[in-house]
Amino acid sequence: MTDGNIMLDIIRRRQSDRKYSDKPIEKEKLDRIIEAGRLSPSACNAQPWKFIIVTEAGLVAKVAEAASAPLLGMNMFVIQAPVQIVIVREKPNLTSKLGASIKDKDYSLIDIGIASENICLQAEAEGIGSCIIGWFDENAVRKILGIPGSKRVELIITLGYSLSEKREKRRKPVEVTVSYNKY
Repeated sequence: MTDGNIMLDIIRRRQSDRKYSDKPIEKEKLDRIIEAGRLSPSACNAQPWKFIIVTEAGLVAKVAEAASAPLLGMNMFVIQAPVQIVIVREKPNLTSKLGASIKDKDYSLIDIGIASENICLQAEAEGIGSCIIGWFDENAVRKILGIPGSKRVELIITLGYSLSEKREKRRKPVEVTVSYNKY
């Protein structure tokens, strides 16, 4: 069993990195990062995701352009990342879909969030920086990667060796965000 402090240290170190070196990510590290996402838990084991791993330089540049908004100054760093993981939402299985309908919760989005963080935590453990991107031109990404129009592109995760300095996490105090046994 892994020491719990090791995992907590990985969580403390993980941040959204927005500056990357051009050093390629080793295949064995990338494989473990992808496996961490694939092994993520999901409601009723629906696994409502497809991970498209973008490593070809021309496609990386096109996806980066679709994710960037120069007038707003958003996501201009995406072009630096040597790897992008594009997460497409797939249809959930019948049990998960039924539960979502009864409880009025889209479990597939929760599941994709869990898988995304598993990917980012494994990346941190491998010494790889990451950033989860939600702002991008979905139609452009669909077209670039041949994703059917009936599918939703939910997130893009950038991966690369980070050149960003580690920042101290600023979080609300524990007294504000945690309580035991009552609100």
